[in-house]
Amino acid sequence: MKPETQTTRPSWDQYFMDIVELVSRRSTCLRRKVGAVLVRDKRMLATGYNGPPAGIRHCSEVGCLRDQMSVPSGERHELCRGLHAEQNAIIQAALHGVSTKGATIYCTNHPCIICSKMIINSGIVSVVYTENYRDELAEEMLREAGVGARKP
Repeated sequence: MKPETQTTRPSWDQYFMDIVELVSRRSTCLRRKVGAVLVRDKRMLATGYNGPPAGIRHCSEVGCLRDQMSVPSGERHELCRGLHAEQNAIIQAALHGVSTKGATIYCTNHPCIICSKMIINSGIVSVVYTENYRDELAEEMLREAGVGARKP
């Protein structure tokens, strides 16, 4: 006998995007909670969320440096205590000796220019993201490097 309500099995994109959303909930950023998951051959390699380096106090404890300095979103990325989710995912893979070559990175947001350059040099071949993040140079460089970027 079939149950009255049958759930639909999620696509691989939806499956990984659901995980990205969960990962983003670990963020301690006061402005935007971002998550990333590196995947190759339908297997997760590493995850990351935005926040400060290990052992450094979180913005939720000390306040947002960018807010204190009135830095607009998308500008002066270096003026932040935190790393981006994409950076943390790539760093976690490197820390544990996991190659990112040929991987896809799933993200809550389109990567910024700094993350896009890291993605390119990490050998990641595609980006799947949910939310836009207007950074024309990031989009242009990903395209020029042949890294696909799309919404699921």
